[in-house]
Amino acid sequence: MSDVDFSPEDLMTMKDVLIEHVPHAKAIGLKVEDVKLSEAWLSVAYSEQLIGNPETGVIHGGVITSLLDNACGIAVQLTLPGRMSIATLDLRIDYMKPATPKLDLMAHTHCYKVTKNIAFVRGTAYHTDEKDPIATCVGTFMLAANRAQPLPTTSKAATEAMKILAQKKGGDA
Repeated sequence: MSDVDFSPEDLMTMKDVLIEHVPHAKAIGLKVEDVKLSEAWLSVAYSEQLIGNPETGVIHGGVITSLLDNACGIAVQLTLPGRMSIATLDLRIDYMKPATPKLDLMAHTHCYKVTKNIAFVRGTAYHTDEKDPIATCVGTFMLAANRAQPLPTTSKAATEAMKILAQKKGGDA
């Protein structure tokens, strides 16, 4: 893993591409806020459509799970030397407190170890202060999950994003 950060131009190219092929992520409004090698920051805006309990206005816990799972997966992708499929093997989430109604959610995840077949990630979901978490997670992801080559990327932006990732990490796009 490297401490090299992506340039603002690289980040703009990659922001939406990293979740563009995940329909559920798009449906709940996940956004990539920032990335660097092996780390990702994602957000989801508060929306009445995402409320789990209409009486309290609290966002459903499944939205937090999706936010953390996607953020972890992106952190793994940002750690790998080249494109490959991944799959969540295990994702443990500890909920510390309910989300506060009408506040957006953030997640910060870090892929801290990669072996031949497994990547290890940890992360936090929060509103404004990562030191005051709504939930924390640890996860493991299987690398080359389907043992097939990734599907060709359909958009020019996605192709460019993968080239940027490969150049920064010294791998193939």
